[in-house]
Amino acid sequence: MDTSAIPQNPPPTAPAAPSEVSGKAVRPGDRIFLGLSRGSGIALLVIMAAIAAFLTYRSVLAIQGDKANFFTTFEWDPSGAEPKFGIAVLAFGTVVSSIIAMIIAVPVAVGIALFISHYAPRKLAAPLGYVIDLLAAVPSIIYGLWGALFLVPHLSGLYAWLDSYLGWTGIFSYSQGAARSLFTVGILLAIMILPIVTSVSREVFLQVPKMHEEAALALGATRWEVIRMSVLPFGRSGIISASMLGLGRALGETMAVATVLSPSFLIGLSLLDPGGGTFAQNIASKFSEADTFGQDALIASGLVLFVITLLVNGAARLIIARRKEYSGANA
Repeated sequence: MDTSAIPQNPPPTAPAAPSEVSGKAVRPGDRIFLGLSRGSGIALLVIMAAIAAFLTYRSVLAIQGDKANFFTTFEWDPSGAEPKFGIAVLAFGTVVSSIIAMIIAVPVAVGIALFISHYAPRKLAAPLGYVIDLLAAVPSIIYGLWGALFLVPHLSGLYAWLDSYLGWTGIFSYSQGAARSLFTVGILLAIMILPIVTSVSREVFLQVPKMHEEAALALGATRWEVIRMSVLPFGRSGIISASMLGLGRALGETMAVATVLSPSFLIGLSLLDPGGGTFAQNIASKFSEADTFGQDALIASGLVLFVITLLVNGAARLIIARRKEYSGANA
């Protein structure tokens, strides 16, 4: 049979994608969205640069007038006849209290997130998730008041127990004073960042592809093995991101720390004795009574906290970028 006389229909063609001219979207909505996105990014960079420039300018004025070493001095007296101030104690207190908070909060938060996403029945998981989200919105001063009125009086027993069994290390020796130490601050900060880390981790765990979990179950894996082989590898980068969000709050927390800490410009081996301080707490407690040069000194300490925060966030981005191929996100 001759088929040459039969008219042939041309193959269907895919709809044309929106064309671009000179790299710009043709549609007005695309142009508007592109302009708003680009403008927002540029505005953010400009604001960050302006903050950094202001902090640097005022910090240089303070450091030039400092009669002591800004990084190693265990003293804060910018209003004296010879101004002497340093950030050694503040840096130590900020880093140590944040590390304590992370060590306590992150494992507990990951466990709660796993319970809500993979173990709890739906009728319990939903209300529990709402409670966690509400706890993340509680103001820090409320946590501070709770810490001062409830946590501090009830930590003496724990401190005595730690001194009895671990006091020989020196790190947990306790002199029977008020429980207003960096360890108390770390516990309070852990309670404060727990809802943030839990909420973000829970949302990440809920995004795990069901195919991964069902494949593991089909191979005979237990529920814990499914979590270990499928859920945790997929959510690793999300856990890191959640932890960095919590660490950012712990580094910059002010009122709660100022409420429960008895600051002093001394660094002791024991974490249970009163002493130490943090950048944010020192700025909050001394800014109202400081003169112009004293404010410059406090701004200089704020610049150090600003740099520490940027370094922490940068390190988190590097970790996430390195481990992205293991997260399962590209599967």
